Amino acid sequence: MYSDKEIVEGCLRNDLKMQQALYDRYSGRMFVVCLRYASGQLEAEDILQEAFVKVYRKMDTYREEASLAQWIKRVVVNTALNHQRSRLYMYPMVDVENLHGLADQETTLSGYSYQELLEFIQELPSGCRVIFNLYAIEGYGHKEIAEMLGVSEGTSKSQYARAKKLLQQQLAESEKRVYGRRIQ
Repeated sequence: MYSDKEIVEGCLRNDLKMQQALYDRYSGRMFVVCLRYASGQLEAEDILQEAFVKVYRKMDTYREEASLAQWIKRVVVNTALNHQRSRLYMYPMVDVENLHGLADQETTLSGYSYQELLEFIQELPSGCRVIFNLYAIEGYGHKEIAEMLGVSEGTSKSQYARAKKLLQQQLAESEKRVYGRRIQ
């Protein structure tokens, strides 16, 4: 078992064995990140492959200020964003001032598996899915998201609100199908 430091040094030397060790160690966790941004498994696989190519090429920029896992995750998220960025402009985004009736309700998720929740997220329109992931899961603020995506802060907020509304509707429909009742 190699340490992260040994793996990084090996990758800097273009050692295929160390590149494989890096991939084996982190690809599983990073694939989960890709799945949250992608609309399906094949798209997630494409994002993962592209991200690891970037990781290998940019290994010389890793500075140990964050853990190797955090640095790789940042590369993966940026790759997923670049992958989605061109699609974001294909879908209409509504600014927060134009939204009405989106009550801020809390929804209980304890009865759902990770796979079910992932499927709900993957069904969101691209713009909503990307912003939901960045805000709710990655922890970015709306101002940061707006800068990253080249949209207004209001658009980021509205897309997040829309994502929450769509997820609540999906959860309600799921509850209705399974249990014959709506989420309260």
